[in-house]
Amino acid sequence: MASPSPTGNPTEVQMSQLVLPCHTNHRGELSTGQLLKWIDTAACLSAERHAGCPCVTASMDDIYFEHTISVGQVVNIKAKVNRAFNSSMEVGIQVSYEDLCSGKHCSICKAYATFVAQGPSGSKVKLKPLTPQTEEEKIEHSIAAERRRMRLVHKDTLKDLLTRSPRETELETRDGSAAVPAEKTRVESVELVLPPHANHQGNTFGGQIMAWMENVATIAASRLCHAHPTLQAIEMFHFRGPSQVGDRLVLKAIVNNAFKNSMEVGVCAEAYGQEMSVSRRHINSAFMTFVVLDQEGRPCTLPMVAPEPGDGERRYREASARKKIRLDRKYVVSCKQTEVPLSVPWDQSNKVYLSYNNVSALKTLVAKANWALAREKEKVRMYTLEEDKFLSFRIEMSVCIAAGRAFSLLSDLRRRQEWDSHYASAELVQQVDDDDMIYHVVSQTLSCENKPQDFVILASRRKPCSKGDPYVVAFRSVTLPTHPASADFTRGETLCSGFCIWPESEETSKVAYYNQATPGYLNYVTTNVAGLSSNFCATFEACEKFLLKNKEELIVQLQDL
Repeated sequence: MASPSPTGNPTEVQMSQLVLPCHTNHRGELSTGQLLKWIDTAACLSAERHAGCPCVTASMDDIYFEHTISVGQVVNIKAKVNRAFNSSMEVGIQVSYEDLCSGKHCSICKAYATFVAQGPSGSKVKLKPLTPQTEEEKIEHSIAAERRRMRLVHKDTLKDLLTRSPRETELETRDGSAAVPAEKTRVESVELVLPPHANHQGNTFGGQIMAWMENVATIAASRLCHAHPTLQAIEMFHFRGPSQVGDRLVLKAIVNNAFKNSMEVGVCAEAYGQEMSVSRRHINSAFMTFVVLDQEGRPCTLPMVAPEPGDGERRYREASARKKIRLDRKYVVSCKQTEVPLSVPWDQSNKVYLSYNNVSALKTLVAKANWALAREKEKVRMYTLEEDKFLSFRIEMSVCIAAGRAFSLLSDLRRRQEWDSHYASAELVQQVDDDDMIYHVVSQTLSCENKPQDFVILASRRKPCSKGDPYVVAFRSVTLPTHPASADFTRGETLCSGFCIWPESEETSKVAYYNQATPGYLNYVTTNVAGLSSNFCATFEACEKFLLKNKEELIVQLQDL
């Protein structure tokens, strides 16, 4: 059953379901399709608590299933709205299982779903804003805008990667394995949408459609491996349109590509209203990754797939591209800051995810709750945040400049040396797009090797998504093949730093600089925090003078942004 959370968040819904034999497969494990139905139901209830009206599933981000769930265990689902936009909202879902005999709890997956509020006759409803309360809610609320941005460019990312990939389909060779024609894995099935499959408006539950799609995808995967596959991941997908009670849903699935230990199955759902109807409405397409596990839970080697000429070869190539994108999203976007090297290799295919990681890391730092005032000198205030592995600092002050103008000036690292004495030069190496640039920065500071430090820095900038959001300029280190470490410099790294600029009025702004100090920078930070140096304050005062001096010349430039 689902119930509102006893905590203070009015949108949070908790659902607990005992896994019964009717919910499981032949191995006594919870069917992933059934889990998807429960996830969608809990998320929809949370969305409707905020919207106050019926809501429909618009999309679901990548889902990675970490464990299977056995009969007799309890599935616990928590869902709450992270952020409301105009007529859509992001719902965060956490799924875990509980073993009633041992008391063990274990995480299964984390998901993000987008729901759209619907008024009479399917019209869109303007949503009220959501005010986050806790530190966790503030972080999720802030980063939701970045996740939304990443969803919108998802298709372009795939097209861009395919454009730069070889056109020829190169089939993998695997010893002792003959390629299985992809046509042999093709599945087609039909379902009739009945009232139990739909909500009170007669629209088919998104979770029900996902469950039917998972069923035919599992059959396709089984036809390749002649075994019982396990669903490992579902890629981000969007519902193209609704289906209603009385519709016939045609579900099609085929194995697009088989890698050594995993395979991608493409599945689509189409709807039509009458038996003799010729035209079908495209409801959804999804890509599911399956593995086959042995008795010890280790992945087995899979047969190769021989794609059909034409569309089959296109799907084969796209599956390889999607695998690379999935890895980028999983290990660049989902990783914790302490689990990856400071400088992540940058290339064209992972630019969206590195940009996301750059901005979301800064937004996470900004939303932390335990900032403590360490020093105050005239208008400049310095705060610190002590965590297990990091000492972070923030310096802020109010400046008589419009936030948009300050944003334009501070986002161009080539002008940083005009006010920051630590910078010797900053060269624009690559203009990735309108919002992301890569710079090669040379510092005035000498390393312990008595050489100047240099950095390769990705600068990502964002305008406010809605009222109350700051302008953001985020910095992090990346590695570029064109700019390897040189013997003339000591290569430095920055993990997370940048500016947030909040409008206070039409002509004043609060400008704050954040930095998560790396070991090489730590002594310099602690010296300033302890009051043994005023270098930070002096630098920020120079920043204010720079902003005031240059604000007038930006009026014309900003009109062209």
